Amino acid sequence: MSGFSPAFERLGAALAAVVLQQQETLAEFLPREDWSADLTARTYSSGGVTVRVSLLGSYAARERTWLWGWANPQFGAAHPAVTPTLGIRTLGERLGIPEFTTPEVDLSWYEGPAGHGGELVAMAAGGVLGGAGYIGAGYDGGSAYLHVDDPQAPPAQWDPVTLPRLLANAASLFPHEPRLTLAGFLSHHRVGFRQTDVLTEALLPGGGTARAAFDGLGRFVSWKAELTPATLG
Repeated sequence: MSGFSPAFERLGAALAAVVLQQQETLAEFLPREDWSADLTARTYSSGGVTVRVSLLGSYAARERTWLWGWANPQFGAAHPAVTPTLGIRTLGERLGIPEFTTPEVDLSWYEGPAGHGGELVAMAAGGVLGGAGYIGAGYDGGSAYLHVDDPQAPPAQWDPVTLPRLLANAASLFPHEPRLTLAGFLSHHRVGFRQTDVLTEALLPGGGTARAAFDGLGRFVSWKAELTPATLG
């Protein structure tokens, strides 16, 4: 049973496929080689590429906790790398998401498919901010999570072929409601759709249609797309 709040689970489900696709796009753009970061200057450099970043928070492996950047005494809400992320806390206050407003989040209960619960907090936070994705920067004892907010980093593009894989992976991490995950992904890419309890029909950009089927428990079953040459191109 998840220890996350229902509000966090629902938000995560709505954003998960969008975030996973953007992470793949960021991985193609940003080399994961020897890296350096200057959080005061809000820069992260790897493989000769430098991008603008902000600090989401950090995950402590031994304590199994997530600490928000604004709650970290080394930084605080006024730090240049933290200020751009404060909208996450504001959203948490408005929607009643305790994971976004609690300074240090206990994730010792998490035993899911992600490496640790902090990864899911970073996913949801990065999804709220949009941008180009997030980076897990490892250090002795844990990982700092940086949000990439840089126009040179490309946004993910609509791709109906990879959608089933993205949806399945997203649902494994945030299984709250796969129909919501698909709706969030289609809405993000401005793809028109209509939904029932067991079927989502989408009108694909450039022509063509697709149908996603769900079983009686709301689980994703299949995705069938009729693609035109324009859609594939």
